[in-house]
Amino acid sequence: MAWFVRMISALVVLCAMPAQAQNYPAKPIHVLVPYAPGGIADIASRIVGAKLTEAWGQQVVVENKPGGNAFIAMTAAAKAAPDGYTLVMATGGDVAINPAMFKEMPYDVERDFAPIAAVSDAPLVLAVHGASPYKSVADVIAAAKAQPGRLSVATPGNGSINQIVLEWMALNTDTKFQHIPYKGGAPASAALAGGDVPLGILASSSVAPHVKSGRIRVLAVTMAKRSKLDPDWPTLQEQGVKDVDASNWTALFAPKATPAPIVDKLNAEVVKILAMPDVKERFAGGGVDTIPSSPAELDARVKQDLARFRTIVQKANIRPD
Repeated sequence: MAWFVRMISALVVLCAMPAQAQNYPAKPIHVLVPYAPGGIADIASRIVGAKLTEAWGQQVVVENKPGGNAFIAMTAAAKAAPDGYTLVMATGGDVAINPAMFKEMPYDVERDFAPIAAVSDAPLVLAVHGASPYKSVADVIAAAKAQPGRLSVATPGNGSINQIVLEWMALNTDTKFQHIPYKGGAPASAALAGGDVPLGILASSSVAPHVKSGRIRVLAVTMAKRSKLDPDWPTLQEQGVKDVDASNWTALFAPKATPAPIVDKLNAEVVKILAMPDVKERFAGGGVDTIPSSPAELDARVKQDLARFRTIVQKANIRPD
């Protein structure tokens, strides 16, 4: 008799799940953002959120919860009810760098989150001052070898994806640079444009105004493939720096136990939104590509990045602020 009761209970659950997804959403959805307004995660949340509101007739509320190395928003999302009404727009740093960097964290990505879809990808670039004598990545590597630890490189801060790329490049070319962390991409780009530092590893969106003015030149992008934003920019790999493949990406996650039909419904709608010409145009205007994915593809990317970044963090002894 017990087996019959268990079977009936299982059937009830299975029958309820499609209905649950069909009725979803029945109230406003809250998307938590671990950063202040204006950053890539905030912009991605507002663009996608507005389209979800249009499609489903339920308000998508973006809540900025900055601070604590993204711990505040990520922890709040991890502890939220797994019903699809609280989501988080995380960056690759939140799910792949933090776990590599911090020995103790208030959330565990695999245990606490269900991947929904990748959303946006902001290329990073290795750039120089407009009047720099360095014309190629080879020139930079040669200078770094001639002056070990003396060639300065600006990034938006310690523990950033930008510093990960810098140390990755150094490890793979047997060089050593002097890391100059700034408090954000804007001041780091301004310092490079003003000639305060000779090199920077920065977001393409941060350097774009200075590239137009000629005060900054891009030597390479840090991804394995050339960016759609400027196909003339070569990659680090094309210029002899093996394996480096990193960018500043965002993705949507839900609490771990969120029912699969709801995750799938969210994924299908987000993928549809990211294919819209006006959405692509809005992201491109900020120097960002759209990168729709399945939940499985996003999960694979998180695991791949975490494994690679953990190795770099350990070898380069990177420490957060």
